[in-house]
Amino acid sequence: MNTPTKPYKPLTANKQTGNQAEALARDFLSAKGLSYCDSNFQCKTGEIDLIMKDQDMLVFVEVRYRADSDHGSPLATVTHAKQRKLIRTASFFLQQQFGDRWPACRFDVVGISGDLQQSPTIQWIPAAFY
Repeated sequence: MNTPTKPYKPLTANKQTGNQAEALARDFLSAKGLSYCDSNFQCKTGEIDLIMKDQDMLVFVEVRYRADSDHGSPLATVTHAKQRKLIRTASFFLQQQFGDRWPACRFDVVGISGDLQQSPTIQWIPAAFY
């Protein structure tokens, strides 16, 4: 049986940059002792960039990138509306993966600024919101 495949769609420059930033964030958090679980989890309510584990705690990570911080920190771009969207998406993930027995979890934000190829600045806020 042939399964229909999606037509190839080249990555946009923004998506390529986002993927690079997420890879940097993943490596950064791994170096801090977190372990990788999943990335780019998508459902009808949104997308979660990274899902990591910090010992027994599940960590949902939003990664934000800005080439320069002249217009503010990338961390400041995680608005209350974005936080609500991430919480809804994480709830969907937890229900799908764990049913009614959810593990302890938190929401972290990683902000990256500067040239991704030349020592960008990485800021990490564990438990950034609830």
